[in-house]
Amino acid sequence: YIHTHTHTMMLKSVVELLKWLLFDDKAMWVMMLLLLAAEAALVVAIIYFVPCECPLMLSFWFLLCSFMFTFLLLLFFLFLAALIVVCCCFCFSSVFCCIDTEIDWKAYMDEVEGAINGTYDYTLLKGDTGPLVYPAGFVYMFGLLYFATDRGNDIALAQYYFAIFYVMFIAVVMYLYAKSKIQPYVLIFITMTAFRIHSIFVLRLFNDPLAMLLLYVSCMYFINKKWTIGCVFFSLAVSIKMNVLLFAPGLLVLLLLHCGFFGAFWRIGVCGVIQLVLALPFLLENPMGYISRSFDLGRQFFYVWTVNWRILDEELFLNRTFHVTLLCAHLTLLGLLARKWLKNFKVSHFGKYSLDTKSILFVLFSSNVVGIATARSLHYQFYVWYYHTLAWLLWNTKLPIIFRVAVLGLLEFAWNTYPSTVVSSGCLHVAHVALLLALFVSPINIGPSTPLSIANKKK
Repeated sequence: YIHTHTHTMMLKSVVELLKWLLFDDKAMWVMMLLLLAAEAALVVAIIYFVPCECPLMLSFWFLLCSFMFTFLLLLFFLFLAALIVVCCCFCFSSVFCCIDTEIDWKAYMDEVEGAINGTYDYTLLKGDTGPLVYPAGFVYMFGLLYFATDRGNDIALAQYYFAIFYVMFIAVVMYLYAKSKIQPYVLIFITMTAFRIHSIFVLRLFNDPLAMLLLYVSCMYFINKKWTIGCVFFSLAVSIKMNVLLFAPGLLVLLLLHCGFFGAFWRIGVCGVIQLVLALPFLLENPMGYISRSFDLGRQFFYVWTVNWRILDEELFLNRTFHVTLLCAHLTLLGLLARKWLKNFKVSHFGKYSLDTKSILFVLFSSNVVGIATARSLHYQFYVWYYHTLAWLLWNTKLPIIFRVAVLGLLEFAWNTYPSTVVSSGCLHVAHVALLLALFVSPINIGPSTPLSIANKKK
């Protein structure tokens, strides 16, 4: 009887511990530290044992090991971490993979090497995969990595740098979730199931994660009402890859609400000055060449790489009328969304409101999702553009949890199917439509806007 009672009490204690970790807001910081330790161990294991991605078997083993690693870590805390890492490594090493890891790294190095050697005409900078098509910040960022990795030759060292970037990235994202007071268990959805995201960071070494890291740092400043420094980081993110501009409509609304017309105008000016300063060597050499290459909004994408429009034939995919239709859909949805924002926040005059954390992030994240859902083409590395915002948005709607998980499941299926198929593209659009409907129709769990005068008195 005594043994039975002891076992029952231990079981109850374990259950109470898990309930506290997963559902209590006060446990968010503990969950963040545990998952950060887990993520750091996993990315190192990936670098050592997963030289490339094998979409079917590797995806299965990765998810299995990730879930096992997470829940055992939550149950037994850190003293079992080493054992589980060994289990993960064993599973990874048992999967047959090819040797090569990089896709664009060598091309990136060739492109920045040209600038380092004194070629400032953007039309002359190119790599194995084609011409340089990213803004000047990309050249500076990957120029630093060029020197830090023996002129780009030490790819293994570059992977460790990207592993560090990933831990920084996920820490900033977790901070945004913690400040939003979302239940701790949601962090599991953005970390341990992110097979494609780990691959984009530490196996493929794309520039997209670095742009998004700076973007989320800017969000961190925005939710703390530090709009000027936030705009600085936002502009730096744009300078690495211009997909960050998808957040710009939401940011414009936030600046108008918080700072008024004049405050918004001069902060946008700060963003523009940063772009000019970074691009100055290239603008002095060939201004039109720089602008046409780094901010080419009309660039054609290859049909073979599309994730979202495999449901169309290649002729329609490349049709300019189709592209204009998507642009009109994008602008229309943004207009409807802006109307919802202003109505929800009961806005009467710009420059007189102080929104809470959830409201600020909702405006930014939903603006980005609209742009991605209506994009002319999505490539596999573009998943990082919105992956970490998906759970945040879904858990701030009134949708039942089963539907939230179903949307995430459809997105995971679509983004982890290579090459893309009619079915995977169809699932991606179904998930996007469901998410947009949730954002437009479902009541949003965000706080009301506060007049700025009242907010200042509270401070």
